[in-house]
Amino acid sequence: MEKLTLRKIDPASGIPYELLLLADETVDAIDQYIFDSDIYILNDGVQDIAVIALYQNSSTELEIKNMAVIESHRSQGIGGILMDRAKVIAKESGYTTLVVGTSDKGFQQIKFYEKNGFIKKGVRKNFFIENYPLPIYENGLQLRDMILLAHDLSE
Repeated sequence: MEKLTLRKIDPASGIPYELLLLADETVDAIDQYIFDSDIYILNDGVQDIAVIALYQNSSTELEIKNMAVIESHRSQGIGGILMDRAKVIAKESGYTTLVVGTSDKGFQQIKFYEKNGFIKKGVRKNFFIENYPLPIYENGLQLRDMILLAHDLSE
């Protein structure tokens, strides 16, 4: 695999919406969290191939608000590499828990997070109904609830 570098970017220098929109439906939805998040871009030496946005929920909990890999680099372990680096960032910053929310119909995403050590911890009922102006569909099903998963960083 190419040499991968992860860099933190300053939102003032430009938000990488083209990458963020791979994981979130609208710029308006992204704007709800992105200016209060730390944004990291993964580059393969040629191009930016992935993004992760980390948001502080509390002094002990960091949330992955957005994580996306470009189409041409999916199913190559990039998501796992990005997840490992997010765990290191969170742990080194003193957080004890890393959390993520995904749709109740995002079967592949849930499987990915569980494979990376996350366990289901809760549900935000009607999240996708109340927070998006139009219905969103995934796997042919309308999204309703957000599934919350957590990873204990003290392990």
